[in-house]
Amino acid sequence: MVDGERVTDYLARAEALAPGIAATADEIERHRRLPPHLLDLLHQAGLFRLLLPRSLGGAELDPPSFVRVIEAIARADGSTAWCLCQNNVCSVVAAWLPAESARKIFGDPRAVLAWGPGPARADVVAGGYRITGSWSFASGGRHATWLGAHCPVFEAGGRQRLDSTGTPIELTVLFPARDAPMTDIWHVVGLRGTASDAYAVDNLFVPEAFTLVRDVAETRRETGPLYAMTTHLLFAGGFACVALGLARSLLEALVALTSEKTPRGYRTKLRDSAPAQTEIAVAEARLRAARMYVLATLGDVWETVRRDNRFSIDQRMAIRLAATHAIQEAVAVADVAYHAAGTTAIFDRNPFERRFRDIHALAQQVQARRSHFETVGRYLLGLETDTQFL
Repeated sequence: MVDGERVTDYLARAEALAPGIAATADEIERHRRLPPHLLDLLHQAGLFRLLLPRSLGGAELDPPSFVRVIEAIARADGSTAWCLCQNNVCSVVAAWLPAESARKIFGDPRAVLAWGPGPARADVVAGGYRITGSWSFASGGRHATWLGAHCPVFEAGGRQRLDSTGTPIELTVLFPARDAPMTDIWHVVGLRGTASDAYAVDNLFVPEAFTLVRDVAETRRETGPLYAMTTHLLFAGGFACVALGLARSLLEALVALTSEKTPRGYRTKLRDSAPAQTEIAVAEARLRAARMYVLATLGDVWETVRRDNRFSIDQRMAIRLAATHAIQEAVAVADVAYHAAGTTAIFDRNPFERRFRDIHALAQQVQARRSHFETVGRYLLGLETDTQFL
């Protein structure tokens, strides 16, 4: 199967599953996690292995194709798309693991890796590290087989380990999910089905072979160009397309509503309202433009990365700008659709309310920060730039 056929096949699988996912959305929301029958379908379709190396049985999809799959799922349900994006990007660390360790984790066809941020430390001991810490926002952690954590490293004498530039090293450590039971904290306004709960360990031993420093070109084992890109910006592109998918579904719901609804105090359908016509057209233009911008940027960057097998600071800034813009525009379009729907939008039986909450929960996440515009602006002006999320 040539690459174009592979890409089309995975997108077709996502689109085929979308109606069933949409029909399951109420259950996902109610139970605050993806139900077993849906997980079975997602695994059968290979949708948790989109970014996993081909050497491990993964699809190793290019980023423009990956985000289109995520977008297709997001149009059906935001929580499912969010989990797929999170868990797929986490699996990219297989490119830095020793081959045997990668096979142990991802040789299981139902392997899922999840992680979240939080305070922690890794203390050097014989054969590995002792890990102590607590983490939250572990999207998909309830169906994960392995969990990860990012920790500063402390040598036996208590000195923090630094890289050659004097920057503290952040070690990613991986351990079976059974070693860190989840704590239920995910009572939130939106994206409830992601089950982004908390977990903790105390003095857990993790062998050296299950640790890595991610996004370092010199130490990656997999040589494919996908793994020249950073996890931060794979997350950025994916989550931007979750936002775009949610906004698209809201705008489609508004268009459908206009032929049915006569607003209170009006004599004609909503579709006959000149302000509604204008708002819908402008929203459509904004959404299409944001989508084309992020897809074109990912496509342009991918062509260069595929050729050179390196990921430059210019390319990183380009993706960060396009992804942040896409999220902001998607939220604006979602707001237009929600408010134009009037009181229809506030009832949970209608297709507005949950998606509105989901996209606004997404807008609070680190990838959506407006401060990313400042980062890119400083770079464009030749000023010192924070590269933490690049």
